[in-house]
Amino acid sequence: MLNSAFSHLPALEPGSVWLVGAGPGDPGLLTLLAAKGLAEADVIVHDALVNEDCLKLAHPGAELEYAGKRGGKPSAKQRDISLRLVELARGGKRVLRLKGGDPFVFGRGGEEALALVEHNIPFRIVPGITAGIGGLAYAGIPVTHREINHAVTFLTGHDSSGIVPDRIDWEAIGKGSPVIVMYMAMKHIAQISANLIASGRSPSEPVAFVCNAATGAQQVLETTLGQATEAVNASGVEPPAVVVVGEVVRLRASLDWLGALAGRRLQPDPFRQSGQVLA
Repeated sequence: MLNSAFSHLPALEPGSVWLVGAGPGDPGLLTLLAAKGLAEADVIVHDALVNEDCLKLAHPGAELEYAGKRGGKPSAKQRDISLRLVELARGGKRVLRLKGGDPFVFGRGGEEALALVEHNIPFRIVPGITAGIGGLAYAGIPVTHREINHAVTFLTGHDSSGIVPDRIDWEAIGKGSPVIVMYMAMKHIAQISANLIASGRSPSEPVAFVCNAATGAQQVLETTLGQATEAVNASGVEPPAVVVVGEVVRLRASLDWLGALAGRRLQPDPFRQSGQVLA
């Protein structure tokens, strides 16, 4: 059945590169095209946040190259990674660049694709489920809900220098976006929370940290904007994490489907629920 599903999909050709999103963690969230590329690739250049189970789909002779970038730890420079993709493709390899989430959502996929264009290397983009949507879904938190919000903002909590981006208009986002989803924000949550409260957000607004989303190690910390820093420090949760601010967090009391599988009783009216939960 799976081979039949693959039969009409494009092939990963020698001398080309596929930039592939692996999704937030669960290998079951890979697309068929991603799985086909993994099975065909001669070389897989993968990130730190890619679940190792995804790499089991590679064929036995495939080379696996680690190119992870983690904040505060020694890692390959982006330009070197891009040039390595060029080098491998020029050597006639079928190259698959595997990234956690989606390559075009805070994944530097655009930078790598531009390098391939610069060196006349054919490429394909294979989107993945970004953690800001899929990871929250695994926590039972929808990014939109008709009765709560008609807009959502996705942003990064730090820039290339590792600090909170000064080009983000925190006041405008704080006032204009009912739901805010943040990547790589845990380290700077004190400053980010202060920025949002200064923009007019209530200190009592719900916040959730979804750590190791869509994996067996997933943890979800529910707190409030005003207590976020203290809650993170007290809980001991660590990155990688997706942070969401907004009333949609309250829906977790009703939509925590993973918790329900483990015996949690879901609530029909989540907006009566409050407090801080680590699950």
